[in-house]
Amino acid sequence: MRLLLVEDDVMVASGIKLGLTDAGYAVDWVGSGERAEEVLRTESFDAAIIDIGLPAMDGLELTRRLRRPGMASSAMPVLILTARDALHDRVQGLDLGADDYMVKPFELPELLARLRALLRRSQAATTAVLSFGPLELDTAGRRASVRSGEIDQVIDLGPREWTVLEYLLIHAPKPASKDKLLQALTGWDKEITPNAVEVYVSRLRGKLEPHGVALRSIRGFGYRLELQLP
Repeated sequence: MRLLLVEDDVMVASGIKLGLTDAGYAVDWVGSGERAEEVLRTESFDAAIIDIGLPAMDGLELTRRLRRPGMASSAMPVLILTARDALHDRVQGLDLGADDYMVKPFELPELLARLRALLRRSQAATTAVLSFGPLELDTAGRRASVRSGEIDQVIDLGPREWTVLEYLLIHAPKPASKDKLLQALTGWDKEITPNAVEVYVSRLRGKLEPHGVALRSIRGFGYRLELQLP
């Protein structure tokens, strides 16, 4: 899961980002509403965590803009963080399109729990199962399997193998670029090298090809899922 954190306080942002990263999320951080709006015009995230007290464009105005019809972020879960605890502030944030609201200071376990709940609801509102030929990926149940006759065989995937396969399935049958796969794995912080994508793709090949699903390399671009001929 890739998250966008919008927070102008560097120390607060660093702490939140570290906690979310340790929990297995790819987290990108920006310090202003203007930058967040710019990023969300071209990039996709599974959820956004937005502080209200941003300079210039505050978090409420940013949330309102993200919910405009036609914006790719219009259905993205939004969790608002703020030091304001007045009822009218909470109501305004929710009315403008936020999905949840947390008052600072807060405990990281509660933030993680609320975020998981938002992501579960978001997934339930969309297709929970991605499929390609005999391959199925249950995104809500975190279960990968292949159909063989009347039997479903579970495929054991590591967290980054899951991320790569999920991205490929979302875009199938179109190819996915290597750069986009790397971004899905790490966000803007290049904690792994582009060569690491090849490692995860190679591992997936070994797990998928025995079941008739090929992972084809497209020279100079990336990879695409294909069904193997009998």
